[in-house]
Amino acid sequence: MPAASAPKPQSLDELIAADLAEFEFDPYGFVLYAFPWGEPGTPLEGIEGPYDWQRDQLISIGEALQAGLMSVDEALAHVVQEATASGHGIGKSAQVSMITCWAMSTMPHCRMIITAGTDTQLKTKTQPEIAKWFRMLICAHWFDIHATKISHKQHPTSWRCDFIPWSEKNPEAFAGLHNNGRRIVVIFDEASQIAENIFETVMGALTDSATQILWLLYGNPTRNTGSFRETFGKMRHRWNTRQIDSRTVPGTNKALLNQWVEDYGEDSDLVRVRVRGVFPRASSLQFIPNDLVQEARKRNVESLFTDPVVLGVDVARFGDDQSVIAPRKGRDAKSRKWRRFRNVDTMTLASEVAKAAREEEADAIFIDGGGLGAGVVDRVRQLDLPRGCQVYEIHFGGKPDGGWVTDADEVRVRNKATEMAAKTRSWLAGGAIPDEQEIEDDLCGREYGYDGDNAIVLERKEDMKKRGLSSPDNGDALNLTFAYPVAQRSKVDILRELGMAAAGKKEYDPYA
Repeated sequence: MPAASAPKPQSLDELIAADLAEFEFDPYGFVLYAFPWGEPGTPLEGIEGPYDWQRDQLISIGEALQAGLMSVDEALAHVVQEATASGHGIGKSAQVSMITCWAMSTMPHCRMIITAGTDTQLKTKTQPEIAKWFRMLICAHWFDIHATKISHKQHPTSWRCDFIPWSEKNPEAFAGLHNNGRRIVVIFDEASQIAENIFETVMGALTDSATQILWLLYGNPTRNTGSFRETFGKMRHRWNTRQIDSRTVPGTNKALLNQWVEDYGEDSDLVRVRVRGVFPRASSLQFIPNDLVQEARKRNVESLFTDPVVLGVDVARFGDDQSVIAPRKGRDAKSRKWRRFRNVDTMTLASEVAKAAREEEADAIFIDGGGLGAGVVDRVRQLDLPRGCQVYEIHFGGKPDGGWVTDADEVRVRNKATEMAAKTRSWLAGGAIPDEQEIEDDLCGREYGYDGDNAIVLERKEDMKKRGLSSPDNGDALNLTFAYPVAQRSKVDILRELGMAAAGKKEYDPYA
């Protein structure tokens, strides 16, 4: 009979739990311990461990969690943000699964949310793959696996992973991710397809000061705009990023991948996105590519004296939109001041347009005539404008001139908005614009489709907002400067301009 002071034998579950607790900050060690690598009769038969990129990320997460740790409080206040862009077939779903198993098994009362690019993908690919890995887990018997969640059997409410389809109309489903003193993990699979307002909601929700937070993004880099793209661009200082070439990963169809490279070229957008894990020069539906705009931001040009000065005026329709006056003289839309206004009435905006026209000695003003714009047009025509300056009312949904736009692509367009944007796209190859991210985002954010007559039609502002993007006010203002051709300046106009400059005057009459 054992002595009364003898320690109570530990159960198998207690031994497993004690082992798993050692991996709280070591995802890679957990993965090696918790799964039946190489065991016959399992899905991992013949597989010795994670792929190299998977191992590197698991180690990276562990190092981030352990960096500078001196207390539990510091560990709980840590935020890990990882973004992975890749080609096809690299094992993203397996990596998501391994990280989910680690997060749920090594921290009691862990809370997780996982979403994917589409509801179908979430239900038919992401969730089934995670469920498969949970069934292989050494502590699989701890959890209940359902189509919409995985939860701990003894604590199903507080210790759970939820699979939530995203909807731009219901971002609140991703709010309230508070789990004070514990762990929160959010994973976006195929993150390029997820709307901007979902990113914004999650960003606002992950603010607990005493919580260990991990936000992980995965996907093919199909879009050259949006929050996923920004994690590799202007927000890259906040994220640990990696781009995985499918040709470097075991198990991918190397023959097919090499065939794509041979047929389309190493630097084609198809190979960049589907093989190299590199963002495209333009996303598959993007009308104006980023590289074209980025070159125009860097470029400095000189306009000709004979080039007319044109103002494009986009009038705000909604409270969070802005009215923009964009000046352009030939190839130069950079050296003159762009003017932006929020929450101004039509009379005030009209006065600002007239003032800009006088300051810039404008030859023509093209104003968005939709909605409130008609009132601006009428008022501007009543005000004091430079001699010979003409005011035009433009409707984005109106008919294009003939239906064709001649540029490098010679495209057929559906309406005036698409026609103007196509002319802007052609002009950007040699033009110069202000070096501002806001203008680039507006020009490049808009996507396009085709109508029943196979003519290109631009995405509506309302649809951009549904994707979580801002109204492209700066882009539309520049596009308006291409509404119609404007006659070159006459010799009289040139003499007048030169005389004004020489005399340092605002007014000059060459006939005086």
